[in-house]
Amino acid sequence: MSPIWNASWACGSSIGRRATLSLTEAGSVYYEQCSEALDILQAAEAAACAQTARPQGVLKVTAPGWFANRKFADLLVAYQARYPGVLVDLRLENRFVDLVEEGYDMALRATSEPSPSLIVRPLCKMPFVLAGSRAYLERHGDLRHPDDVARHRMVLPTYTNIESVTLTGPDGAFTVKNRAVLKTNDTSMALQLLRAGLGLAYFPAWIVEAELASGSLVRVLPSYAAFAPSVYAVYTSRKYTTTKVRTFIDFLSESLVGQSI
Repeated sequence: MSPIWNASWACGSSIGRRATLSLTEAGSVYYEQCSEALDILQAAEAAACAQTARPQGVLKVTAPGWFANRKFADLLVAYQARYPGVLVDLRLENRFVDLVEEGYDMALRATSEPSPSLIVRPLCKMPFVLAGSRAYLERHGDLRHPDDVARHRMVLPTYTNIESVTLTGPDGAFTVKNRAVLKTNDTSMALQLLRAGLGLAYFPAWIVEAELASGSLVRVLPSYAAFAPSVYAVYTSRKYTTTKVRTFIDFLSESLVGQSI
């Protein structure tokens, strides 16, 4: 006899004897634990349904440091207004981040070669421009051709290799060598160094658009295009994508469609 059940037998009518079953003490404990487990499953299912209908909770996102700009800030404000139940925890870091190991829900990355081990969704193009201060150019001379880049002082990032860059313009493509006078992993620091007249640097267009418009920085070789990597939304699993991740990616995709930021 199972340790969960007690059985007793009683005399019946012409049909014969009938059995009655009752739970043992161990069976009662087992039943209570199963009931608790079912309650937990039902609560989880209800929470999942609620999450599908109304995204909420903390959304942990990593992105490069140059996402600290007015355009992206405006997008975050608009997303929060549409989905007030989601708390975006944004970490800006110019380094490779392991999403699983460091507990991130997703990343925003600009690259020409996204990792094949991750799920990626392209959002927009990010053109980089070559810029410098007016004071620097007055001291060191203006640039009229890509070949002139090699003689200028460059502020280069440490988190990616752009020792040489291809510039494409009306008379073709030219590979230029960049002579670093200083390297830094901090985009804000690089911008301050440009303003101080240290040299030239490549920046995402949306970082320097205000400085270019005001004239505090000057775009160098404006008829030549530098590199323009794609910006991707990156996450680890399509099967287990939460609603907060999906709505954030969908919102950015809608907001940036057709744009080269």
